[in-house]
Amino acid sequence: MAINKNDTVSWNTPQGPTEGKAIEKRTKEFTFDGQKFKAGDDEPYWIVESSKSGKQAAHKESSLKAK
Repeated sequence: MAINKNDTVSWNTPQGPTEGKAIEKRTKEFTFDGQKFKAGDDEPYWIVESSKSGKQAAHKESSLKAK
């Protein structure tokens, strides 16, 4: 299932499943929060925002589940 901007998504963390919103899709290499990510058309990343904490993180699209 494709993910679109502002979709509600879930992902796994060491603390358990987390839910939030898909903010921005990245398909080129980028740096986020001091880490480099090698995104591409075949493996895009999304910047997601946690519903609980409001913090943002980068996750591979394949690790996200659309709600």
